[in-house]
Amino acid sequence: MLVVDDLVKTFDGTKRRNKADEDARVLAVDGVSFEVKDGELFTLLGPSGCGKTTTLRSIAGLERPDGGRIELGDRVLFDGRRKINTPANRRRLGMVFQSYAIWPHMSVFDNAAFPITVLPRNRRPSRAELREKVMRVLEVTDLAPMAERAATKLSGGQQQRLALARALVSEPDLMLLDEPLSNLDAKLREAMRFELKRLQRELGQTAIYVTHDQAEALAMSSRIAVVSNGKIVQIGKPREIYERPANEFVATFVGVTNLLRGTVAATDPADGSCRVDTPDLSIWGAMTGSGLRVGDDATVSIRPECVQIDAGRADGGSGVRNEFSGEVSTRAFLGDSVDHVIAVGKQELRNRSNPAQSIAPGSRVVLRIDHMRVAVVPAGDRPKAAAADDEAAAPETAEERGD
Repeated sequence: MLVVDDLVKTFDGTKRRNKADEDARVLAVDGVSFEVKDGELFTLLGPSGCGKTTTLRSIAGLERPDGGRIELGDRVLFDGRRKINTPANRRRLGMVFQSYAIWPHMSVFDNAAFPITVLPRNRRPSRAELREKVMRVLEVTDLAPMAERAATKLSGGQQQRLALARALVSEPDLMLLDEPLSNLDAKLREAMRFELKRLQRELGQTAIYVTHDQAEALAMSSRIAVVSNGKIVQIGKPREIYERPANEFVATFVGVTNLLRGTVAATDPADGSCRVDTPDLSIWGAMTGSGLRVGDDATVSIRPECVQIDAGRADGGSGVRNEFSGEVSTRAFLGDSVDHVIAVGKQELRNRSNPAQSIAPGSRVVLRIDHMRVAVVPAGDRPKAAAADDEAAAPETAEERGD
């Protein structure tokens, strides 16, 4: 459907101190390549400033890349070598912007009809055909009863659906969605995730979705491309991205995790696992094609829900893989779950349990961790932003919560 090959985009930077030097250049997109299959909802996920929106705008024709190639079906939209750059209004794409860009002086119907009314006369449908097309997309987006209402009288969720209807009315080959839910409150945003996914599936619409919200990407996507510093660092299905991160950045950015650094001490060819020795623990985990060998530095990623607590025992270390004894340091009630932080020696591990299991701080417990649900990746520098997010998400102490 869509092929993006070796896309590069730079922007002018600030002047250097030496006036003889050329302007600094900022590399926003650095050799990005991916394919989107017909009917997929493909998500570009990454932190602010990583290049995901610039990639989307390059596909839309709103930015001119410095190099690379963009193909949509049998049409070449951009080719840096052949000097091809199809204008945005001829790419047959639909786009939903972060701000929705609703015309405040128009009705709901007129807003949705706008892409058709500005077509050249020889391509513009009759009034009857136009009304049929517009009402069809308004029906799909549950806005038909509000067709004559002023666009300014719509709620945030209704405006978001109107922006989607306006993008769909011209029957685009590809939909581009640039963080369309970021302006909604948390509860409405969660509801609209499923609404957007339902519409996309029912219509069979191929779409590229840009977001920095990990939960949004996991809930909606057919596949996810994780972007960092202008490069794609991993592409995969949501479960694969979450359970088998390719590196520390993906492990820390997508969800919450326990990270332990150490050295590969042993491998088990039978199941592709290895043992990583850290200063406090020896952890077995799955290498998942990382190419690690004995003696290599490695990082272990353990999701909190993979840490199981046995409060009836305190005598871990029976020789079973990944069984440890420890002491609950703190806990936090989160409504649909309880998080515990357990000290195992000097190492702390975070657990996420069913709310029925709430263990008081100071209790001795045994931890069990399925080694095939532990990801082992090559050691690398942990992104500061991701580290800060983890700190912000850490459970409060018992004193802070009044436990």
